[in-house]
Amino acid sequence: MAEFIKIYPENPNPREIQKVVKVLRNGGLIIYPTDTVYGLGCDITNIKALERIAKIKGVKLEKSNFSFVCEDLSNLSDYVKQIDTTTFKILKRALPGPYTFILPGSKNLPNPFKKRKTVGIRVPDNSIALAIVTALGNPIVSTSIRDEDDVLEYTTDPELILEKWDNLVDLVIDGGYGDNEASTIIDLSEDTPIVVREGKGSLEIF
Repeated sequence: MAEFIKIYPENPNPREIQKVVKVLRNGGLIIYPTDTVYGLGCDITNIKALERIAKIKGVKLEKSNFSFVCEDLSNLSDYVKQIDTTTFKILKRALPGPYTFILPGSKNLPNPFKKRKTVGIRVPDNSIALAIVTALGNPIVSTSIRDEDDVLEYTTDPELILEKWDNLVDLVIDGGYGDNEASTIIDLSEDTPIVVREGKGSLEIF
């Protein structure tokens, strides 16, 4: 049975955030709000938790396309090779925001991702998600929760999310209704930016 806690995005309660962080540090899986759809996440440093997410999603961890949710761009160099000024300006302009940027991975990636040439980086414009990552002190590995229903590809109601994921995760955060549009994915690993998926984030800023 997953714990279900309400956190208000206007002013995330630090005590509730610490509860979430404790679950993550203990290898737990959480479902949390972002600026797009609700995400399924775990601590990037916990291998067992990473393996659990991969199993739920039915993928091999080494080949997974999970994104790294970061507090800001300051610890980017931990996971990404040195990027040029143009790329940095794009990131600075777009983040925090509803984008996932694919960037060239560095040699410092956590073990399961060592062979990856690229990584997806997210800095969501959501106070709850950012408060969790800040309090945790390192990124969370994340993937969106898809709905089997074709009409509603993403579940937006936290109570329905709890019903569906109750036995799979350790904690579900009710941060209000989520969006049902995923992030825009932009590949910045080569010389020219490539739009991999057009989602909530506007392409006009590029």
